[in-house]
Amino acid sequence: MKERTVKRLLWAVTVLLLAGTLLALWATGFFEAASSPEAMEEYIDRCAPWSHLAYFAIQLASVIVAPIPSNITAAAAGWLFGVWPAFLLTWGAVALGSALVFALARGLGRDFVQRLVGERSSGRYLDLIRRKRDVFLLVAFLFPFFPDDVLCLLAGLTKISFRRFLLLVAVARPWGLLAACAVGGNAVKLPLPAMLALGALGLVLAALALRYGDRAEAAIVRRMERQKDRP
Repeated sequence: MKERTVKRLLWAVTVLLLAGTLLALWATGFFEAASSPEAMEEYIDRCAPWSHLAYFAIQLASVIVAPIPSNITAAAAGWLFGVWPAFLLTWGAVALGSALVFALARGLGRDFVQRLVGERSSGRYLDLIRRKRDVFLLVAFLFPFFPDDVLCLLAGLTKISFRRFLLLVAVARPWGLLAACAVGGNAVKLPLPAMLALGALGLVLAALALRYGDRAEAAIVRRMERQKDRP
């Protein structure tokens, strides 16, 4: 009984905080600014001299409550702060946000997650995460075609451990953010054909990983076990 009361209280506090954050973002024009990196730059720049802190809070909020790709805000930060300061701020906020949404999902359960992301997204990805686990999450985090923040929520509903989840986030999520910060900071300039070729290559690699990832993982495990048994 006490556990149920605590869970209901946590649910209520979480919903109020999420609603309040969404209202604050809407009132300050965040969702309009999220339409492009240029508009996001102006939005963050208005927060001077607290632009760095404001950006960290905005990035954290976008991971938890706002369906805004982190790459848009990361590109804007790359222009405003430079590549490496923007990357460190973005990575810190994304890592913290990923851990928070995972913990919320694990603590509040499937009903909460479905209300937050919808049954369609839940049904589409939850089974894949349960079956493919590490392979699918690595692919999804590495490539910008998946809703990373939604997947972090759904991962909290699976049996994957918190430590293992954080390891996957640490290994796979930084690279797309670094690329976005580099593009925003004009450190990387690619012509359109090169960008299209990289996108096509990413899709092929994602398909191969999802198709043959289980076999590769099993082969690696068998090889490690054989090496472990050797005298």
